[in-house]
Amino acid sequence: MPVSPSPALESSLDLLRCPACRSRRLHPDRGALRCPAGHAFDIARHGYAALLTGPRATSGDDAAMARARCRFLSTGSYAPLRDAVARLAAAGAPERATVVDVGCGTGYYLAGVLDRLPGARGLGLDTSVRALRAAARAHERAAAAAWDVFRPFPLAGAAADVVLDVFAPRNPAEFHRVLRPSGRLVVVRPTGRHLAELRARVPAMVAVDPAKERRLHRALDPWFDPGLTERVEYTAPVTGPQALDLVAMTPSAHHVGRADLAVGGPLPAEVTVSVLATVYRRR
Repeated sequence: MPVSPSPALESSLDLLRCPACRSRRLHPDRGALRCPAGHAFDIARHGYAALLTGPRATSGDDAAMARARCRFLSTGSYAPLRDAVARLAAAGAPERATVVDVGCGTGYYLAGVLDRLPGARGLGLDTSVRALRAAARAHERAAAAAWDVFRPFPLAGAAADVVLDVFAPRNPAEFHRVLRPSGRLVVVRPTGRHLAELRARVPAMVAVDPAKERRLHRALDPWFDPGLTERVEYTAPVTGPQALDLVAMTPSAHHVGRADLAVGGPLPAEVTVSVLATVYRRR
């Protein structure tokens, strides 16, 4: 049976553009989104729009990573971080803002922003169909679509009031294109102290590149001016299974094997959450 778009996806159709034509709008038709030229993209039964065609990106969460992410985020250990992201994103945003979360994962942070902006709508983009299944259900006003962050976004220009990039890859030129002149980009990334206790216990985990900040600002500088930067840092208690989920939900899952977890003593009972969140304005 054809799948109809959810109310959230229906309300986001004016933002979407055909990935093949780049300029034509999409409309729902027999379980798909179609453009006037006839290009069609399925609406998955889980609710997200399957806009991504051609070679698949390999950086998205697989099924195990998405499950680990859902389990860990449900503990509330990252709730203070989500609250900070929502506060920075909502400050000065219009009442009926449009929020685009690039690399949205399971939609956890997008849902937090929408909770803070009762009149806003949201759209999450991600390559992982496993994560998108959760993102499409993360909030009644959040739609989700499969897309590769490194390609030109299937979105109209100057359509978003807020773009979120939380622990995700970045495409500065597209961020700039889809943001309205008064819009804001919120970028969240880890510091060298993030999950330090866990990385000390599991050396095979991916380390935070000391040059990460310089590379970030160099990449964004042609397009954006940095504004407020807020450091969010606190200690969160974790059980053994939660610590394992923290490893399994990050890119470290591709590098850490059972042998890495079997040596070095017990997993830490608490971890440091340490990130920087910066608000950028379009140039």
